[in-house]
Amino acid sequence: MIYSPRTKTKTTQNTEPFIKRVKMDNWTAALLTGVACIVGYLVVRVKKINSLRQAEEKIQRARNRRDESLQRAEQAVLRYKQSHPTTDSAFILTLSLSELTQQLKEGSLTPEDVLYSYMEKTLAVNQKLNCCTEILLESLDQLTTVGSNKDGLLYGVPVSIKENLAFKNHDCSCGVIINLDQPAEKDSVLVQVLKKQGAIPFVKTNLPQGLLSCDCSNPIYGQTVNPHNPQKTSGGSTGGEGALIGGGGSLLGIGTDLGGSIRIPASFCGICGFKPTAGRLSSQGVCPTYRGQKSVLSSPGPMARDVDSLALCMQALLCDHMFSLDPTVPPLPFNMERYRTTKPLRIGCLENDGYMHPSPSMARGVREVKALLEQAGHTLVPYHPLKMDEIFPELMVKGFLADGGTSLLTKLKGGPEDPCLKGQFHRYRLPKWYKTIHSFLLKSKSPRVSANMRALCGVRSVPELWKQHAAVEDYIQETIAHWRSCNIDVLLCPVIGPAYNLFYCSKIPTAISYTVVYNLLNFPAGVVTVSTVTAKDEEELKHYKGCYQDMWDKLFKEAVTGGEGLPVAVQCVALPWQDELCLRLMKEVEQLVKQSKK
Repeated sequence: MIYSPRTKTKTTQNTEPFIKRVKMDNWTAALLTGVACIVGYLVVRVKKINSLRQAEEKIQRARNRRDESLQRAEQAVLRYKQSHPTTDSAFILTLSLSELTQQLKEGSLTPEDVLYSYMEKTLAVNQKLNCCTEILLESLDQLTTVGSNKDGLLYGVPVSIKENLAFKNHDCSCGVIINLDQPAEKDSVLVQVLKKQGAIPFVKTNLPQGLLSCDCSNPIYGQTVNPHNPQKTSGGSTGGEGALIGGGGSLLGIGTDLGGSIRIPASFCGICGFKPTAGRLSSQGVCPTYRGQKSVLSSPGPMARDVDSLALCMQALLCDHMFSLDPTVPPLPFNMERYRTTKPLRIGCLENDGYMHPSPSMARGVREVKALLEQAGHTLVPYHPLKMDEIFPELMVKGFLADGGTSLLTKLKGGPEDPCLKGQFHRYRLPKWYKTIHSFLLKSKSPRVSANMRALCGVRSVPELWKQHAAVEDYIQETIAHWRSCNIDVLLCPVIGPAYNLFYCSKIPTAISYTVVYNLLNFPAGVVTVSTVTAKDEEELKHYKGCYQDMWDKLFKEAVTGGEGLPVAVQCVALPWQDELCLRLMKEVEQLVKQSKK
């Protein structure tokens, strides 16, 4: 077909409007796309701003509740002192738990005198250490009914509780904003049992955001500091309890331990703490940040100034009332005969687990206690844990974070993150491909860091999770067989210390190796303070190299520097369900140390 010039011109004339329309449509589409993007950005931005605003309002409401409870408690204490001028609070605060319970039962002291004395001291300690999240003003009302439980083992004893233990009409935030404004509908089983035994829960104490930290800071209530040095942390996650008891504001507290959360604050704050076998005490109403993790077990437990107080608390809790409220707990009352036995023990002794080299004061504490135990007629034999370099990343880290940290990060959405923990949360957020590549690149230079970075990826499938659970079961049986081959009754070993400088806890995940292994194994373990850091310890620390000489060893050295005068503790461990035997070793250590100082 032949086109004439006239035909071509006519075709061009017909095409030009179409092209203009197409250009106009493209421009309109681009404009609409741009507008849609801007609107989308603004919607997301507004939602984020609104979410942050709501979070700030939640935080402010929580802080207001705390401030109001502190003010009302202060007013109540003032009124009581004015109406009871002869109350000798200073004397009451010097009594041990056993002495206090005796005088309460005899009637030489009243629950009112004791509660108001400790409430006054708590208010003073909190001003210095920021360890309380709320005074439980219901404790004042409980004074009118506590007489009905006069036969209880803890009659009239004020007890502090960690913030994540349910107390009716009060939040269990776990330091996470999303959990605020959701008050508990009823008391946890442990709180119910405490009340039945005559105890008076009177204050909730601080914890870190999300609980997975050995620090004690969150965006709601702030940083809790150490009672011996405010430049140091109180430890975590039961750091509020450690600080309050170490500062004299409480003589008995209830915490929870997942990785060392009772034992580390006890070590840092110079008190005693005990992690029972998981399942020995009820966990109903004890709130974790997220549920479902079964590899590394958490356990509630007591914290106090001395070991007898821990034993009395366990005796009080292990009663028919708890077994009735929570049938999943085995009905095993406290075996006082086993706790009080004087039979010489065969004790395993561990100074260095080969994964995290102890600080000079940690190692010295174990050596000194070992010598005292040998002098007292006990047999000490060397002990070393199995495969720590393998099981720490593969069973412990993967156990905590089988989902790669997704559950924890979900809980953090919609609110600010604590400055102490941002580095830790940042590692969890890294894409799996980045963690994998980073792990590969670090393998030759920093094998420990490499293995832990790879473990942060979590497990990839349900079959892999089951395989991991099976590996935990195998490790428990291997360790029990190893324990029996050493023919030991109990174990003496270090606990992390001295207290860290602020902002270091989230940087050194490996430092919990001495405590978290007993959560993995589900062995009862407790901590006793035995000494203080010396100038010689500080001098030796200057030459600290560590097991791997990697960045975590360098950071650990920095974290514990400047600890002269801070508490030094040791850890005692027993096989599962032999909690009384573990406490017996703790008591033995405590007595021998006291005698040696005299």
